[in-house]
Amino acid sequence: MTQELTDLRNSILQGNYADALAIVDELEGMSKKAILRQIKSYLKILLIHLIQNQVEQRLTNSWVASIRNSIREIQEVNLKENKKSYYVNQDEWETLMEEEVIEDAIADASVEVMNGKYSQFQVAKIIDRTKLIENALHFLALTYSYSAKELPAIVAESLTQLPGGEDWKAGRW
Repeated sequence: MTQELTDLRNSILQGNYADALAIVDELEGMSKKAILRQIKSYLKILLIHLIQNQVEQRLTNSWVASIRNSIREIQEVNLKENKKSYYVNQDEWETLMEEEVIEDAIADASVEVMNGKYSQFQVAKIIDRTKLIENALHFLALTYSYSAKELPAIVAESLTQLPGGEDWKAGRW
């Protein structure tokens, strides 16, 4: 990116505005790609812990913290600077999960689920993908409806609806 900024400065100083605008477009594209990569990383973490929850039918404090933090980070990173639009719109999450994230999440979750008892192929057969995506979409939808201040409490309440959620809430895990 440093080279692009140098080129941008030189183009402006030389009055070559067409080249300067092309560089600005390139920088915008690089920035958006980096943001989407970050969002997908947090989405994968969310899915990994939802897979663990689904297979093991329990919640741990560690999983809860990871789910909550992933949702908070997604909310923060997804909101554009204008505070009115998003990098990933609410109706785009399912496609993003299915096309770019879920297979990696399953593979990575296989290392964690039941202490690595299952291969990624076994985990893929065990999980209910429809329910997994439904749960993830529920948590992602919260990022559009609640403020950063309200979100942690709402996420915690939603977690109690997952398998083992009531036991987690009561401290019986």
